[in-house]
Amino acid sequence: MLPWADPGPKRNGYFVNPKFSPRYFQILVPPLNVALPFISTLPKVKTMLLVGGTEVKSDITKIEEDGANVLIGTPGRLFDIMERIESLDFRDLELLILDEADRLLDMGFQNQINSIISRLPKLRRTGLFSATQTEAVKELAKAGLRNTKRVNVEIQSKSGTSKTPSGLHIKYMVCEAEKKSSQLVDLIVKNKSQKMIIYFLSCDCVDYWGVVLPQLSLLKGHPLIPFHGKMGQKTRDKALASFRSLSSGVLLCTDVGARGLDIPGVDCIVQFDPPQDPKVFVHRVGRTARLGRKGSAIVFLMPKEEAYVEFLRIRKVPLQERECSSDAVDVVPQLRDAAKNDRDVMEKGLRSLVSIVNAYKKHECSFILRWKELEIGKLATGHGLLKLPSVSEVKRHSLSTEGFTPAKDVNFEEIKFKNKSREKQRKKNMLAKKSEVKEKQRPQKHKAAPDNQSTDMKKKTARQRHAVQTKEDGDDLTREYRLLRKLKRGAIDDDEYARLMGADDLL
Repeated sequence: MLPWADPGPKRNGYFVNPKFSPRYFQILVPPLNVALPFISTLPKVKTMLLVGGTEVKSDITKIEEDGANVLIGTPGRLFDIMERIESLDFRDLELLILDEADRLLDMGFQNQINSIISRLPKLRRTGLFSATQTEAVKELAKAGLRNTKRVNVEIQSKSGTSKTPSGLHIKYMVCEAEKKSSQLVDLIVKNKSQKMIIYFLSCDCVDYWGVVLPQLSLLKGHPLIPFHGKMGQKTRDKALASFRSLSSGVLLCTDVGARGLDIPGVDCIVQFDPPQDPKVFVHRVGRTARLGRKGSAIVFLMPKEEAYVEFLRIRKVPLQERECSSDAVDVVPQLRDAAKNDRDVMEKGLRSLVSIVNAYKKHECSFILRWKELEIGKLATGHGLLKLPSVSEVKRHSLSTEGFTPAKDVNFEEIKFKNKSREKQRKKNMLAKKSEVKEKQRPQKHKAAPDNQSTDMKKKTARQRHAVQTKEDGDDLTREYRLLRKLKRGAIDDDEYARLMGADDLL
């Protein structure tokens, strides 16, 4: 334990304003309960969590009334509070910790972190923790640290050094795109007694597989919990709490769950798609084999992506090959049936495939994972799509559509939402569109009377017209911002948000 000096007035044994002096100061993304087991060993130490999702004023009130010895928070909220409370006294701060330092910088917090560090005493201890070290982290260390010491933790084995624990066994499976879904379901079924995390490329992918996998006969009743960054904070917290409480089950997530999550008992990590950022690979597999436990991980690769294995070996992440299961049940017919019975499944499948194409275009490992070599036809088959999405890559034949057969004898307009309110709204929108089309097609017998509003706009100067347009744009942005706030608070779900925003179907 660090020696404690009396920094000033106390209330109930804790330091409070005006001498609010945390001795430990962490910038973390994970919840407070991760740090509690460590802090509980220190007598009379009070912690405070400072993250988004709550009113800043309530945090300020807690700080001013109760005080704390340890602050745990995100850079954005900490910076905001420092800006608002100028009387905060950090002269007695002893230890600053930046967990996942490289990720904090990638997320655009570098200016805020630099500003936070500038307000702290120079005589302190600072720790930058991360499974990967980037140039930005090194620059931050040069600027904000004195007498720096770098500590690398690597696993020494007969074959050399490795960045992964000895208890972690990583494998790769080379699988045709149209068979990936069947192999995934087979893997889940054969490991139903285990706790698994499955990573996808995008939020749309998680939304699709999160709604379609529970409808498969092989996975009926098995816990499958979606988790991604577009969910509201309360929804994400609830999903994580549910998964933590399970002895076996599956968490379907994006890279938002690749760092900062300490979930005990995770047995297996499945990467349905390689991550956009190759550095994230280590963070993904690091959710298992923690604290000396054993764990396994597997990544799905398509035939043209096999060079990714050698790329990882060069980065000291060794992989072993795993053969595709020969007895895997073909689940594609069931996926298609689910799409025929629920428009929500059909639309989410289309969005999922489009998001994969977009993600590959932004891939940092594009020299191996080339988007132009994506076989979109086979991917669509594996997704159980009824038709290909209407995107430019398909229209211009930029990607191969070989291997896909559109569903026959299906009227896509007649596929209904199982959700009655969404189906009611869809029908209402369809009637409105038909009325609009008929109105446009109706012949004009007489010249329409001039629209007073349009006439008034023509009479205005260019500056006046620009001012009117700017006001209308501002009103639209205000409305969209309020809806986004509601979505993040969990007041509305993703489907309601999409409906209120007037998102068009990808049909």
